[in-house]
Amino acid sequence: MIDKLHYISQQPEEGSHLTAIQQALEAGCKWIQLRVKNQPAAVILEYAIEANRLCNQRGAKLIVNDHPEIALKAGAYGVHLGLDDMPVSRARDIVGNEMIIGGTANTIQHIEQRIADGADYIGLGPYRFTTTKQKLSPILGWEGINTIMSKLTVPIPIIAIGGILPEDISNIMETGVYGVALSGAITYAANKAKVVRQMYHQLNAPSLNPFI
Repeated sequence: MIDKLHYISQQPEEGSHLTAIQQALEAGCKWIQLRVKNQPAAVILEYAIEANRLCNQRGAKLIVNDHPEIALKAGAYGVHLGLDDMPVSRARDIVGNEMIIGGTANTIQHIEQRIADGADYIGLGPYRFTTTKQKLSPILGWEGINTIMSKLTVPIPIIAIGGILPEDISNIMETGVYGVALSGAITYAANKAKVVRQMYHQLNAPSLNPFI
């Protein structure tokens, strides 16, 4: 089961990605994406192994960004691939049929290709500008996501991503997306548990989305 709230890790002002993940888990997040950039594979594997241990303690799922081999070695629940990463079909050959694979998309053509390649869910965005993402694709905003969602007929969970704030969630969910992915809104929240609880409340409100 793919969660409606995805936390994408980032290094906080004090501590590491693991610090941020531990705090997100304590706040109630159940779907964690480890997203470590510009580090050697050995370092990312160490992060992934420990992050997976932390997630297992809390009954949460770990997704590793970019690196299917590391996801497999760490025993993660899945891997997420950006537009510039390897194709979903190649990653599937590496991780097998049991592991969840998510893929980023910016257009309906991207989504169709991801689905054809066997992705389990789509991260659609960016919703707005975000400093956590290099080589940012064109901003979609509410209208862009809504237009794409209105044309989709394929039953696959779509997760809105990119600069999303808690106050955006209700409006975003009106487009018919399955859920949202956030980073800084959780990492830098003063009361993370309260913010996560409020977001889950919005995400679980009645929806016309047939896949929720």
